[in-house]
Amino acid sequence: QVQLVESGGGLVQAGGSLSLSCAASGRTFSTYDMGWFRQAPGKEREFVAVISRSGSTYYADSVKGRFTISRDNAKNTVYLQMNSLKPEDTAVYYCAVSEKSSMFWSYYTEGSNYNYWGQGTQVTVSS
Repeated sequence: QVQLVESGGGLVQAGGSLSLSCAASGRTFSTYDMGWFRQAPGKEREFVAVISRSGSTYYADSVKGRFTISRDNAKNTVYLQMNSLKPEDTAVYYCAVSEKSSMFWSYYTEGSNYNYWGQGTQVTVSS
């Protein structure tokens, strides 16, 4: 069982930045691929970014060039640095663990391929 706790959400003006953190329990954090998803009101959950256990990264087109995912295995933590925020980035952001790995990035864009989820943190971007 893995427990995930997100933090760092809040209210920011368009063009601003926020940094999200996700702390994981357990001793095998370094063996997981870690993803970030988001869900806006009335919309389906969508993939944001993923970082593999080897440190490779992949982003949704909507955030590419603005968001950066990283991890610190010593701290069992994955981060999401969000810059140049837009009102359409407003959502609850979730981190998730994928225990299985895949050679296809498309695998990680599906929420059903993740085993554990955090409770989410609200990000609101005002115009």
